[in-house]
Parts: sequence; structure tokens; C-alpha cells
Amino acid sequence: MWKVYAFLSAFFAALTAICAKIGVKDINSDLATAVRTTIILFLTWGIVIFGSHLCEIKTISRNTWLFLILSGLSTGLSWLFYFKAIQAGSVSRVAPIDKLSVVITILL
Repeated sequence: MWKVYAFLSAFFAALTAICAKIGVKDINSDLATAVRTTIILFLTWGIVIFGSHLCEIKTISRNTWLFLILSGLSTGLSWLFYFKAIQAGSVSRVAPIDKLSVVITILL
């Protein structure tokens, strides 16, 4: 099942790149990132609430909190720089460079 999820992730990441390029055409890329993040915030908390997972928040360890916070900060910075890059350049050139994250992950 993980392969299905991975392909769906790749498909939606491609849609993200295309929609984001169109979305940042006439506005500041930081504002576009904030709007996108707000949508994601509502979507994910809706899934958690309607999936009855909110009570699980009490079981999250300090170590897990630390790494989730670091991951969130990294994601936010990644999105901010990605939106700046696609606003300034061609998405067909930015997206492949962005995918170097796979190589960087392996190296780290």
C-alpha cells in the first residue's frame, strides 16, 4: 500500500508545483505560502478531528514533539524558498532541483 501512497504523493506534488506557479503569478510568494499553509492547516486538523485522533495528542513524547517541531520549521522554510524560486523561475527548472532533496536526505 505504501507504493500507492508514494505515487499519489508524487502526483499531488506535481499538481502543487503547477498550481503554485499559477498562484504566485500576481502576489508575493510569502503571502502565497501563508495562504497555502492555512489551507493545509484546516485540511489536516479536519482529518484529525473527524478521524477521532485528537485524543492521541496526549500520548506524544517530548522527543517526538521536538522532531515534529523541527520538521515543521524545515517544511516551512522549504515552502518559502520553493515559492520564491517558482515565482522567479520556470517551474520545470525549479522542480527537478527541489527533488535533489532525495539525494540530500540520503547523504544526511
